[in-house]
Amino acid sequence: MTQTLHNTNNNEDTHPPTRTRWAILGVVLAADVLDLLDGTITNIAAPTIAKDLGGGTGLIQWLGASYALALGVLLVLGGRLGDKYGRRRLFLTGLTGFTAASVACGLAPTPGTLVAARLAQGAFGALVIPQGFGILGATWPRDQIGKAYSLFGPVMGLSAVGGPILAGFLIDTNLGGLGWRSMFLINLVLGGAALLAAARLLPHDTGDRTVTVDGPGSALLGATMLGLLSGLIEGSAHGWTLTGAALIAAGLVFFALFCGRQRTAAAPLIQPSLLHSRGFTSGLVLGIVFFAAVAGLLYVVSLFFQQGLGRSPAGAALGLMPLSAGIVIASIACYRLIGALGRRLVLLGLLITLAGTGYLLALVSTSGTDTGSWALVPPLLVIGLGMGTCFGSIYDVTIGDIAPSEAGSAGGSLGAVQQLANAIGAAAVTTVYFKANGGEAHATTMSLTAVAAVALLCCPLVSLLPLKAPQEHHH
Repeated sequence: MTQTLHNTNNNEDTHPPTRTRWAILGVVLAADVLDLLDGTITNIAAPTIAKDLGGGTGLIQWLGASYALALGVLLVLGGRLGDKYGRRRLFLTGLTGFTAASVACGLAPTPGTLVAARLAQGAFGALVIPQGFGILGATWPRDQIGKAYSLFGPVMGLSAVGGPILAGFLIDTNLGGLGWRSMFLINLVLGGAALLAAARLLPHDTGDRTVTVDGPGSALLGATMLGLLSGLIEGSAHGWTLTGAALIAAGLVFFALFCGRQRTAAAPLIQPSLLHSRGFTSGLVLGIVFFAAVAGLLYVVSLFFQQGLGRSPAGAALGLMPLSAGIVIASIACYRLIGALGRRLVLLGLLITLAGTGYLLALVSTSGTDTGSWALVPPLLVIGLGMGTCFGSIYDVTIGDIAPSEAGSAGGSLGAVQQLANAIGAAAVTTVYFKANGGEAHATTMSLTAVAAVALLCCPLVSLLPLKAPQEHHH
């Protein structure tokens, strides 16, 4: 990736006009929003889909995990393919495939075909997402790119919770009698519009055919994640038999092989020099653990709304609004604060998330399924504020000590890790939820306790992060 970064920074004088730059940013953001909406819509829709197609708790868990798994495993590879064959080509190919896979999801007749279509959606998403930062690097002057990047936090935060809200309303309004299928089929319009805009606006680039792509590394990472997730989901759906344990063991073996491959590959997926940076490695671990915990938390809160409190999908989506509001408010505030506070902002975010989770835990353990709608607003708002503070700061601070030449690889690794954490978190926390006997309130209490414990464990890691984020992020 070093090669590409140098290439993009040499053409300082050939940037497109300001209006075109903002339009290109709009296209990149639209593709990212589309990806994130589809990553999160099944949080709300899963119980409805499982009721319609069958497939039980296993399908509920696989719906989110399959998408995040394919996206996370192939994200870094997608970035390398863009370097090799040209970012515009990969962006357009990925967006076309993503739209087609969305239609396949909307028409899926069985649980198996739906999960396969979700995997395809994630895989094509992995071709689109990594091209965005490279395209922006080539079209925005270095001294202004911070402005472009600063929009990602709030927009992504809003989309992450916007997905479930959109899904809830689409299911309840039952557009054209399509029920849950409309939330996938709507991508034909959204993806089609983004594709037309991208074809018109994105700059042509040839790529660099000398870039090497580590296929075996990606395959080993895929096998690792598939083993771990299949084991978790198998264990929670059918009890902890030998099969679940064997799948997890296989995942760990593939992980060991993946680590070995990273040390010997000519173009490893994660540059080994990055892992020698204590700040980066700590941020990577903190990111995995935190994003896994909150992905699981969102899933469980949505299940509690529907299965515990008997809300419709739209009612559950409305219930998540305070959380969305918190994320957006905090993401915007972080842009102003991160320059001054650095890693202290990450700790503040963790503590706020912990406080909100503790508040929600106390509420559910005392009131159970009699918890009132208004009573849930304050704890969910607090959790949202904590999540938004962490979304807006963890990765900015993590790359504080990274050399500019490693920024591309670092960004790709962090993005991939976030997706893999979403897959692991959704599977792990819902495993706690589905295995806890004693009703919905007890299952939610156990899951929230697990999330709170994880947030607490994250706090000591903050002291290992770089003190500050890179300066150019805060122009």
